[in-house]
Amino acid sequence: MAKFHIKTGDTVVVIAGSHKGEQGKIVRMIPKQHRAIVEGVNLVTKHIKPSATSPQGGLQKVEAPLHISNLMLLDSKGVATRTGIRFEANGVKVRVAKKTGEVIK
Repeated sequence: MAKFHIKTGDTVVVIAGSHKGEQGKIVRMIPKQHRAIVEGVNLVTKHIKPSATSPQGGLQKVEAPLHISNLMLLDSKGVATRTGIRFEANGVKVRVAKKTGEVIK
């Protein structure tokens, strides 16, 4: 299993592509494809076929996955940063923002 610099629940900014500069929270990670779904970013229109649950059918806006190389973590101050790992005094491993040095929760 691959390790990533971001995880579900992190607030990220898109650093490349047509949605560059947009921010959102990671809703779901897709580790096998190295992709993540970010809330409110990369919306695509999906055609819904009429069914028993939606008899009308129609169009629906859905978030499409983005490659994680195009995402960068935002720290608590809203600054895009890389991440590192540091061991606390009690031996607990924590993620750290490279720019500010603060612990990421």
